[in-house]
Amino acid sequence: MRHPPEFSSESTMTTPGSADNPHDVVVVGAGAAGIGVAVALVDAGVEDVVLLERYVVGASFALWPKETRFITPSFPTNSTGMLDLNSIAVGFSPAFSLRVEHPTGLQYAVHLQRIAKYFELKIREEVEVDSVQRDGAAFRLETSQGEIWSKHVVWAVGEYQYPRRDSFPGSQLCRPTARIESYGALEGDDFVVIGGYESGIDAAYHLARRGKRVRVIDRGSPWSDDSSDPSVALSTYSFERMRDPAFGEHVELIPESNVASVDEVNGGFKVVIDDGRGFQTPQPPLFAGGFAGGHGLVGNLFERRADGYPLLNRHDESTLVPGIFLCGPAVRHGNLIFCFIYKYRQRFAVVAKAIATSLGLPAEKLESYRAWGMYLDDLTVCGQDCVC
Repeated sequence: MRHPPEFSSESTMTTPGSADNPHDVVVVGAGAAGIGVAVALVDAGVEDVVLLERYVVGASFALWPKETRFITPSFPTNSTGMLDLNSIAVGFSPAFSLRVEHPTGLQYAVHLQRIAKYFELKIREEVEVDSVQRDGAAFRLETSQGEIWSKHVVWAVGEYQYPRRDSFPGSQLCRPTARIESYGALEGDDFVVIGGYESGIDAAYHLARRGKRVRVIDRGSPWSDDSSDPSVALSTYSFERMRDPAFGEHVELIPESNVASVDEVNGGFKVVIDDGRGFQTPQPPLFAGGFAGGHGLVGNLFERRADGYPLLNRHDESTLVPGIFLCGPAVRHGNLIFCFIYKYRQRFAVVAKAIATSLGLPAEKLESYRAWGMYLDDLTVCGQDCVC
């Protein structure tokens, strides 16, 4: 584990909630979603909020490849009533604190740690959650440090730690881009990248800048999609980097090609697509085909949409088991995809308001979130091609 530079092993420890005296809220995950919704809960007047983190605050960001940066730019605009696109709390801009426009994962992890420290959030790090079950009026969380009980659970586990590994036969032979510490440390040449969305283009860019040949295979063609929603098409940051001369010289884009299998052949690897074409590479193919999501552990507590994502009510609460909420990139409502920070942060106040109300708290301070674009509770304002 590569810890952020300001990492401290000292956590704000709390007494585990018991069956007779459960916590008001347990937030599972201390990344952008977990820290952000915890701040909203504090602003709503909820005092007994505990965060459980599998590793350390911001761990998923700290594990990004060293060269990878945010595709969404940061800019300190708080004084004008708009939030930095990568902010997760009103008044806090990573651009202002970090002095960079496109932060690295490690830099953003530091930003999250600073916010957690400022708000004195109660965080228990290095706690593995094994199961979550509704037991009477509360939830029982079985963890690596014993049982923890809570009246409400907010599942804010991110996706980055869970890359898809069963997309096609031989996918286990591939190396997920999420498991690469540094593209500069990859030896050899002639790489095949499976997946042409943000992670795939990021990998190709950094390898090409080092003079390595790269072939990017994608089942679609995200670099030619004309949608205005970056949840579907590539970001402008990626398009800009694709215009780098090194990218044009060393990268071959292979669209509309679904990978059927990957096999080991003659000391190397063969990537076969549906039309029978094969691509040889001496290196393990790099897999940038997305993430399975971190909600699998609590899948039994949610109904499922047709696309496999959890079905949520208007408060981002389970329609099957009241009291458990979802925050983060897996939130879906109709055709709306809340997979970027600037999208899913708009739902923090919605969750916090619902929980505060159930605890009998007025949560009046959350109304100020609306002016900052942090309180989207009317989903009818978004159309099918919403870029909110």
